[in-house]
Amino acid sequence: MSRMRQRCKTASGTGKSQRSSFMILRIDHVAIAVRDYEKAFSFFTRLFGVIPCAYAGDASMNYLWQMLSLGDLSRLELLTPTGSPSFLDNFLQDRQGGVHHMTLQTSDIYQTKTMLEDSNIPYFGFNDYGAVWKELFIHPRDAFGVLIQIAEFNSDDWLSPEVKMSRDTRWLAEKNPNGCTLVLAHPGGGKVSLDLDREEVKALIADLQDIL
Repeated sequence: MSRMRQRCKTASGTGKSQRSSFMILRIDHVAIAVRDYEKAFSFFTRLFGVIPCAYAGDASMNYLWQMLSLGDLSRLELLTPTGSPSFLDNFLQDRQGGVHHMTLQTSDIYQTKTMLEDSNIPYFGFNDYGAVWKELFIHPRDAFGVLIQIAEFNSDDWLSPEVKMSRDTRWLAEKNPNGCTLVLAHPGGGKVSLDLDREEVKALIADLQDIL
């Protein structure tokens, strides 16, 4: 145990963290490319109860994408070719499916782009589609074997109504037998629920009153 503590202390003490001028807000989703879309869709929806969200096809690149929501805040994206040639052909050449990329959400894609350039990190596929979506990619050879998509967007735009709050609602308090369920809009899209007993409700009210 002492050796483990020493190793942890050494690792944290020698690795100085430099905060960049931009912020990666969160991992938004992991994208999985599959050959058999119907089978994969059924697997995730029936077995794990994921909720289908936004989806669309891209005729120019011959593929379809489908967002899936798991629980409060976790998301997957299914990718599948819809014709040939597709940009997924090489990836799926010798396999039925696999993790294709992960998507990081940024508050400012242009700051991200500048930071990568200043750090001599290559990127490709920069696109600015206006307010709806801005993106770029870092190749696996430059990101330790992982294809990274970094994008600027509003997460709620891609979620189904049942997994997010309505546009003008940021919280709901619903009475339950033990106290209340507090439902909050999450900055990363979707919503999170907290069950509070009566004493916790009283403490929360007291804290809010102190703030006012």
